Amino acid sequence: MAEIKYVLGINAYHGDSSACLIKDGKLVAALEEERIRRIKHWAGFPSESIKFCLNFAGIGIKDIDYITIGRKPKAHTLERIIFVLKNRPDFSFLIDRIKNRQRVKNIKQEFIEVFDLKPEELKAQFFEVEHHDAHLASAFFVSPFDKAAVLSVDGMGDFISTMWGIGNSNSIKTIGHITYPHSLGFFYTAITQYLGFWKWGDEYKVMGLSAFGKPVYLDKMRQMIKIKKNGYFELNLDYFIHHKKGSKMASWEGGEPLTGQLFSEKLVEEFGAIRGKDDPIAEHHKNIAASAQALYEEIFFYILENLYQQTKCDVLCFAGGTAQNSLANGKIFKNSNFKEIYIPPAGYDAGIAVGAAFYAYNQILNQSRGFIMDSAYWGPEYGDEEIKNILDKNNLKYKYFNDDNLIKTAAKFLADGMVIGWFQGRTEWGPRALGNRSILANPCISEMKDILNLKIKKRESFRPFAPSILEERVGDYFEDNYPVPFMEKVYFIKSEKRKEIPAVVHIDGTGRLQSVSLKTNQRYWKLINEFGNLTGVPILINTSFNENEPIVNHPQEAINCFLRTKMDIIVIGNYLINRE
Repeated sequence: MAEIKYVLGINAYHGDSSACLIKDGKLVAALEEERIRRIKHWAGFPSESIKFCLNFAGIGIKDIDYITIGRKPKAHTLERIIFVLKNRPDFSFLIDRIKNRQRVKNIKQEFIEVFDLKPEELKAQFFEVEHHDAHLASAFFVSPFDKAAVLSVDGMGDFISTMWGIGNSNSIKTIGHITYPHSLGFFYTAITQYLGFWKWGDEYKVMGLSAFGKPVYLDKMRQMIKIKKNGYFELNLDYFIHHKKGSKMASWEGGEPLTGQLFSEKLVEEFGAIRGKDDPIAEHHKNIAASAQALYEEIFFYILENLYQQTKCDVLCFAGGTAQNSLANGKIFKNSNFKEIYIPPAGYDAGIAVGAAFYAYNQILNQSRGFIMDSAYWGPEYGDEEIKNILDKNNLKYKYFNDDNLIKTAAKFLADGMVIGWFQGRTEWGPRALGNRSILANPCISEMKDILNLKIKKRESFRPFAPSILEERVGDYFEDNYPVPFMEKVYFIKSEKRKEIPAVVHIDGTGRLQSVSLKTNQRYWKLINEFGNLTGVPILINTSFNENEPIVNHPQEAINCFLRTKMDIIVIGNYLINRE
């Protein structure tokens, strides 16, 4: 076999389009297209992310050996045919899917056009990797584990909603899967829509709202999902319409992804009128959210129980859209036999790019593993000179600090109650700001949550803010001590500590934490540590650096956000700008 130098992975013509590049089996760069296009969850061909990856590595598209896409339109063809014959779905639904599949089929031509090539100039071999194979690979092949039970759960991809199996060395063997239209992700999205949240990715709002309610509708809601044997389940399709009318894929070829209504009138008959997006949130809606979260967890832990029984492996690698359900993730240790867990920073569909690339490299090309993704920082970064030029163009007054003085100065401002936009190093890979594109504040100030919402975020009041804590101190403040590097789990905060950090304690006593390691983010760790020296609390509020937009990627976007909001200070690299 010829030398394998570069593998490019992409997620295309799907929500959260993205690209990544691996060199000699190690990740070099990864970025979601939304960060450049500035449209949340951008769907289409990730041309700008691809260009970033190539430019970062100093190569051109002609240097790529393999191009992989996390889609395989021909997968599960027989099951698709049986579904169509049985359900006779709406014709427009079929047309949507056929058009989308055709774009995947013509992916090589897309590269030729975007990079202005002659066909013979593109030497790369193309691989199509099934959606859930890519999800499994995005968790296992970059994990620190040589053997693990593997699980992917999301809405739907390549006609599959759930897939599980076992990973061993450089291969993954699937044991089972659940096909369209049965989907735990679709169940959660249907409830999200019913509660008035219609945008792609709004499920996290239901997670936040669920803490304010009680699962009083759980028994009634259980009628929506039927548990079967060996980890399988089925939706009660009386409550859904996607199997008949389809879930319309609008703007999936260049823009914000939109999904049509999933639930039927039976859901309305059972639970009352749909909440309008501008209607007040009543106790009823909070209880619906709590019940949906409780049912999701019941089915999720049922799947995990059977996965453990089938694999007898107490290590879990988990990805897919529902891997962003941090509430359930934080309960895995208490509700399953798994002792070790790896969830990647981009468990959702952007992670398909990484999964497709490593699936091709490790499984298809049979290359040995040699990379662990213990960091989320894989996007663009900017040097001092470039930052200074941008600040000067914006006529901003700034001060340059050396590293030690920058940390001390910023920590003092935070201790004094200032809100700081913190822009450092490489952009995070995944949906969470993890200390490089973050807005930071003091968690000891009880009013800080309201201050952040008033000054900057302008979002629903029921949504919590996350605590970033030194990795070494997690057990001092939380009931669990297992590291949470990618803000992927929710833990209960110890009752005696809740008054100490009121701004990051959710109404149910939990916090969606990020454990910060000195190894993977030295500057952020030092800032939190210095804040701890000043206040006695080794924790900062960390929320994403944005205002109803994708997380900022470029210094100019950070400056724009700073100028149109009321944050007090912005720190870009070693430059500090004080609004006053």
